[in-house]
Amino acid sequence: MAETVQFQAEVKELLNLVINSLYTHKEIFLRELISNASDAIDKAKYLSITDKSNNLAGTEWKIKIKPDKDEGTITISDNGIGLSRDEAVKSLGTIAHSGTKEFINAVKSGQIKEQPELIGQFGVGFYSAFMVADKITVISKKVGEEKGVKWESAADGTFTVDDADKENFGTDVTVTLKKDEREFLDEWRIKEIVKKYSDYIEYPITMDVEKEDKDGNKSVKEETLNSMKALWLKDKSEITENEYNEFYKHISHDFTDPLETIHFKAEGTQEFSALLYIPSHAPFDIFYKDFKFGPALYVKKVQIMDHCEELMPPYLRFIKGVVDSSDLPLNVSREILQNNRKVEVIKKNITKKVLETLKKVKENDSEKYDKFIGEFGKILKEGIHYDFSRKEEIAGLLTFHTTKTAANEKIDFDKYLENMKEEQKEIYYICGDSVDEVKNSPYLERFKDKDVEVIFFTDEIDDMIMSTLGEYKGKTLKSVLKGDISLDEEEKKETENREKELKGFLDSIKDHLKGKVKDVKISNRLKDSPACLVVDEDAMDPAMKKLLESMGQEVPSQEKTLEINAEHPVVKQLKEIYETDPNSGTVSDYTDLLYNLSLVVEGEKPENPSDFVKKLSEMMSKSLKS
Repeated sequence: MAETVQFQAEVKELLNLVINSLYTHKEIFLRELISNASDAIDKAKYLSITDKSNNLAGTEWKIKIKPDKDEGTITISDNGIGLSRDEAVKSLGTIAHSGTKEFINAVKSGQIKEQPELIGQFGVGFYSAFMVADKITVISKKVGEEKGVKWESAADGTFTVDDADKENFGTDVTVTLKKDEREFLDEWRIKEIVKKYSDYIEYPITMDVEKEDKDGNKSVKEETLNSMKALWLKDKSEITENEYNEFYKHISHDFTDPLETIHFKAEGTQEFSALLYIPSHAPFDIFYKDFKFGPALYVKKVQIMDHCEELMPPYLRFIKGVVDSSDLPLNVSREILQNNRKVEVIKKNITKKVLETLKKVKENDSEKYDKFIGEFGKILKEGIHYDFSRKEEIAGLLTFHTTKTAANEKIDFDKYLENMKEEQKEIYYICGDSVDEVKNSPYLERFKDKDVEVIFFTDEIDDMIMSTLGEYKGKTLKSVLKGDISLDEEEKKETENREKELKGFLDSIKDHLKGKVKDVKISNRLKDSPACLVVDEDAMDPAMKKLLESMGQEVPSQEKTLEINAEHPVVKQLKEIYETDPNSGTVSDYTDLLYNLSLVVEGEKPENPSDFVKKLSEMMSKSLKS
């Protein structure tokens, strides 16, 4: 029974944007439809191995392209798993993808013109055909079902769905081309696109081609257009860079070349081949919970699953690729994979190889590595927190700016250790929102004065990551925002003596700020600023606290110490006023002012912004009159 169905709101918006905004690379619609057909055959082939009741054994798997110049249509047919009526409505009428909004925004902003690969990455490859189509008709029959389904739409906000008679299982996608898109019916053009994008599809992609013999006799023969090479099983010496790049584009639905290719074969207790890629850019949805990662898993050239998460640690989830095992059973399931020693060995080998490759890139191509860190550094850092056995190895891959690096220069932990002063015992770092913000932080004043290098970390998770790391090659990591700082023993003794001298003055400030700070001390980290707030050594960094609060999480209040710079003119004058009149209102007002200024330095708002501005204005006015 025929029915007309409204597209999901996101699909309607997406179709409008796809049709009106994507002017370049229209040819990728054929790549996407062939890729979908290949996926459908993968599913049917797997079913033929695991469920004998469907009588699929011996099926000659194939994708066929049928251009029809008279009708102005191109049909892509496969004998894959097929669609039921419900699946056709669900799969072709909605987008079940976490990054849909980001994708639509990317199209709106014009970013998609430079990154057409997003079409495939966001699971909307089917809709790319509407760039060239007046109408799309899908006729499909699912394996094991008697009735087929017909789905049709002109991208006018609705689609129709009806029962259909179809002799064999599989799917036919017929694209009725716009008049100015008829180039995609030319034999040479179809061959060119298949060779460019789909040469590595492991099933034959065929087309009926007219041939002429030497006597001028014409006949039509079915011709296979792709090489069907299992690239990952070939020797590296036999593969060109272009072949590697095109295979990456096929498996990732990307349109740009990968940043790095990793191809190796493991032999011994576990035999497997792996062809892995580091992409050039991160997908929008890589931080979503439902982001699918892991290489495609093959067993003896049979694809078992698209994304085998059991073969890749989450902190390497940006890696794309294929792993083909000779030792796993063909009917392996996710449950079997989860506690399988063979799988663990493969995962360990892959992780080791990826980290070794990153180390080589870091040592040999700083420009490429900077790009990698910019795209995936935040994800790689997660390994320090979650992979205890490799945390120092992963930390060694990080690069960062410091108080001593030039704007275009980064160093790593090893270079930092090499630069350390002989008497320096700790690796110092500061966390913040950006390099520009942290490089001028008051917390760095004494370090700059003493010529002690401080590392800049600017990702939200850095405080948690560095706390987990704890030390690097025997040197403790120390945040300049937390706990006591002592850059030399003499200075430490001087500070202790100074605190004894100023005990009454410090106690009066502490009493006035009762409930707000737990202590008031002389600072060893300030040189030019009058005061700052410091949390305990094991407390949460202010940037991390802000991040958790922005996510709606309750963060327990943290006790802080107010550190004051005893050599600052304001503090000196305040001390003199206190010694003349311990109960002076000026001391109280300036104490409040110092406390609120310290909150601002920490990245927080003053306690009472309007009162703070009023007091500050009054003090400025008095200062100008005097």
